[in-house]
Amino acid sequence: MKPSKGLIFFLLFSILLISFSFYAYQIVYTPNVLVEKSNRILVIPANASFKTVQDELHKGDYVQDLMAFSFLAKIMGYHHQVKSGRYALRAGMSNLEAIRLLRSGTQDPVKITFNNVRLIPDLSEKITRNLGISPDEFEAGLIKFAMNNKYGFNKDNILTMFIPNTYEVYANVSVDALLEKMHHEYELFWNDERKEKAKQLVLTTIEVSILASIVQAETVKRDEAPIIASLYLNRLSKGIALQADPTLVFAVGDFSLKRVLNEHKQIDSPYNTYLYPGLPPGPVNMPEISSIDAVLNYTPTNYYYMCAKEDFSGRHNFTNSYKEHIENAAKYQRALTIEQRKGRAAAEAAKKH
Repeated sequence: MKPSKGLIFFLLFSILLISFSFYAYQIVYTPNVLVEKSNRILVIPANASFKTVQDELHKGDYVQDLMAFSFLAKIMGYHHQVKSGRYALRAGMSNLEAIRLLRSGTQDPVKITFNNVRLIPDLSEKITRNLGISPDEFEAGLIKFAMNNKYGFNKDNILTMFIPNTYEVYANVSVDALLEKMHHEYELFWNDERKEKAKQLVLTTIEVSILASIVQAETVKRDEAPIIASLYLNRLSKGIALQADPTLVFAVGDFSLKRVLNEHKQIDSPYNTYLYPGLPPGPVNMPEISSIDAVLNYTPTNYYYMCAKEDFSGRHNFTNSYKEHIENAAKYQRALTIEQRKGRAAAEAAKKH
């Protein structure tokens, strides 16, 4: 007895349905992302299209079956909801899991770190290193912020708003959002205890950071920083010009300058603390937290003068006597002259050989 056409149709339909269901299950639930690979980050650039995402997945060999991924992505409407950012894809994810992650915009944060900064361009390069914004975009936004904020910052002192540390943000963060984040971190750093210490010094938080930048530039010996801070605070309280060499180097704009000469002291700049008493209008670098705290927790002294030690240890001789300061300077100059002669003699000997 031959099977009826209806039975044959039913069997064929059942086979097709089972095959389709199996394929649909594979498309949705079977691992397709980073199969037998390690977890990786997928970066989707700003203003990316679905085609961009497909190209990134293909070039980076993220998926085994790009067609299956694309098919489900379109069914789920992801091709109209692409969000830029930095996404942590796990090894062995299914298409469904990956698409839900990308569609939600739930990103893996990136770390931003900045220190050893002197100028705004330095900061712009460092802070945008792992972000989707360019240094030029950040710098333009920062200048705009400096000119229009309500917090007391301007183009000269804006670097004091940035507290050197490591922070987490999303890779697609906007310039405005990043600046607000940095200001929020600034407010957290300047807690009530630090603000009260600044008040006792009769300085604003911005002025504390400006002074801290000078202290930081004066020494590499951290234990000296609170003493140097005390010396400058003594000068400020008496209305004596700071006469800080790092401010002159900043005014000259040549950061390779090793010795400040008398001709530099005649430069007409608000950063020339030989000509103008008080603090300069902005920092000469971005002070580290330790330098800021060295000012807030200065060591009380009666010092007004300091000079590099003649042993070239990187330390200083401190005094409250101008006469003794001149003597210390003479000792350092004599030692420097001897070292320079040794250097010239060694160079001459090397030429002969």
